[in-house]
Amino acid sequence: MEKIKQRILLLQQTLHTHNHRYYVLDNPIISDFEFDHLLKELEVLEEKHPQFLDKNSPTQRVGGGITKSFKTEAHRYPMYSLSNTYSKEELLQWEDRLKKVLGEEVALEYTCELKFDGVSISLTYEHGILVKAITRGDGGQGDNVTTNVKTIKTIPLKLQADFPDFFEIRGEIILPWEGFRKMNEKRFQLGEELYKNPRNTASGSLKLQDSSLVAARPLKCFLYSLVGEKLPVFSQIDALEKAREWGFKVPNSAKCVSSIDAVFEFITFWDEKRKTLPYEIDGIVIKVNSLLLQEELGFTAKAPRWAMAYKYKAEQAFTVLKGVQYQVGRTGAITPVARLEPVVISGSVVKRASLHNADQIEKLDLRIGDTVYVEKGGEIIPKITGVNIAKRTKVNSPIKFLKECPECHSKLIREDGEAQHYCKNDQYCPPQQIGKIQHFIGRKAMDVEGLGSETVGLLFNEGIIQNILDLYKLKKEQILPMERMAEKSVSNLLEGVLKSKAKPYHKVLFGLGIRFVGETVAKRLSEEFISIERLSLATFEELTNTDEIGDRIAQSVIDFFSISENQILVKSLKDFGLQMETVESSKNFHIAFTGKRFVVSGVFTNFSREELKTEIQLLGGKIVSSVSSKTNYLIAGEGTGPSKNAKALKFDTTILDEKSYIALKESS
Repeated sequence: MEKIKQRILLLQQTLHTHNHRYYVLDNPIISDFEFDHLLKELEVLEEKHPQFLDKNSPTQRVGGGITKSFKTEAHRYPMYSLSNTYSKEELLQWEDRLKKVLGEEVALEYTCELKFDGVSISLTYEHGILVKAITRGDGGQGDNVTTNVKTIKTIPLKLQADFPDFFEIRGEIILPWEGFRKMNEKRFQLGEELYKNPRNTASGSLKLQDSSLVAARPLKCFLYSLVGEKLPVFSQIDALEKAREWGFKVPNSAKCVSSIDAVFEFITFWDEKRKTLPYEIDGIVIKVNSLLLQEELGFTAKAPRWAMAYKYKAEQAFTVLKGVQYQVGRTGAITPVARLEPVVISGSVVKRASLHNADQIEKLDLRIGDTVYVEKGGEIIPKITGVNIAKRTKVNSPIKFLKECPECHSKLIREDGEAQHYCKNDQYCPPQQIGKIQHFIGRKAMDVEGLGSETVGLLFNEGIIQNILDLYKLKKEQILPMERMAEKSVSNLLEGVLKSKAKPYHKVLFGLGIRFVGETVAKRLSEEFISIERLSLATFEELTNTDEIGDRIAQSVIDFFSISENQILVKSLKDFGLQMETVESSKNFHIAFTGKRFVVSGVFTNFSREELKTEIQLLGGKIVSSVSSKTNYLIAGEGTGPSKNAKALKFDTTILDEKSYIALKESS
């Protein structure tokens, strides 16, 4: 039996090595026939001796696992989006901002990498074994697609060389052009609808319930970002090289340069070269190379300050403007939408394009019947960029922006400094009420299971619900007679509404849809004003003294709570049992930490940064991202940037090293 076990282990390791040489290094040393022969031998042995089957065995690449639903999981480290630009001038402005933070004397190096047009993925490895794969989702949480990802042969199931015990690595799953064409050729022969583009096909592949179907698709994964504590790298270019050594497929195109001019050269080179690539890219990602400087620069609420995506000019086509429709958003904002003669751009059919606002229509001097140039902004959102005046005729009629709401006929208002027109009838305008309810039940807010946006529209149009409060008055006998509402689906809906009452205060606050109060701002407000009553009484000064809360947000919060209907809404939701205060257990709070603001920077001996931040919060402290006049403590580890220290001295912020922090914690 021991001999069989050793043979299985040898076959597994041998096949892992050959997989890596074939799919990652593009340098096979045995034929497909020999590989298949070894794989078949391993399959037979594992079937006869299942006690020796490894879940990361090469035989598991073929799939076969069935996933009925994909569990949503929180990211241990957030997956931020990237700020982007189409302008080299804005890259120069970005560099100016970097130097303003770091100091003019700091010599900056940049890594330039191709921006793949695929699906972002985060892979977790423990002791060299792939244990989890989560999609980007909303950046804070995503779907666990581990079973499907294990079928992608460019993703190693086991690592080689001197890897850390635990880390995450981020990358992009793509579908190369050749594989995409072959998949569509097969569908054409079967008379099935063709896939629109590689990116959407790759994204859909990760959500297939049968992993064997995923295994049959020629997906690839390029990895480019290491995440974790105390990793053995000090720069982005080092991280790429280490990832390559550990067995990941890392693009050879990445380049480290020492000036912004060299960045421009890289951008220009790949603008032409990208047309010859076997897969899609839509731009270049530029990162500050030094990881210590990255840590010094930090993040905004949505994106790292140390990275920027330069997007190439989108594909453009021309078509005819047939008309304009007007959409009413949940905030009352009126968005004009162009109706177009259908045209194919970047592999998908475009029939509509946003016109943004009245100023944009006037700027383009649009007329119904014009031949217009359309492109996908960022390759995703269609927009009109110009008019072919030569094809205009006298019968082409100018577009006159609406004066009344297209839904409730209230007079539209355009306030000073605003580009948008608004319908102010927010309590009774149907699309606004539907939009508010849809926002409230959304994934980032109350996440009401069993209730989707389409169902909200149906319930509203049937007169069953008219506002958020009505969700908590729903009865089975009201919903059951509706079309497509079976007993089980109604029960799931009502159970989802009931469960939403347990959602934390910050999610309720976000769900209320206060203008300018996004998910991150809602969390910050809930930390500072620990009950809805306290927030409703907050003054403008108190609000603006809160980290990340500016004048515009503060005024919006005050305006919201000044409206009697909103006061009734909040009180009624509280009466229904929704969480309207931050649940905190103060029994472990430390007097030196409670209510104090901490910035954590650098590398520590006894803690990881995440462990340190968690401990500070448990002791009653608040974590903030940058040093300001409101910061009480800077916890400075090895490699803390000079600008953070300088700001701490400027604002008289207490600077603690690791030893001093421990002493503070142990003080009575």
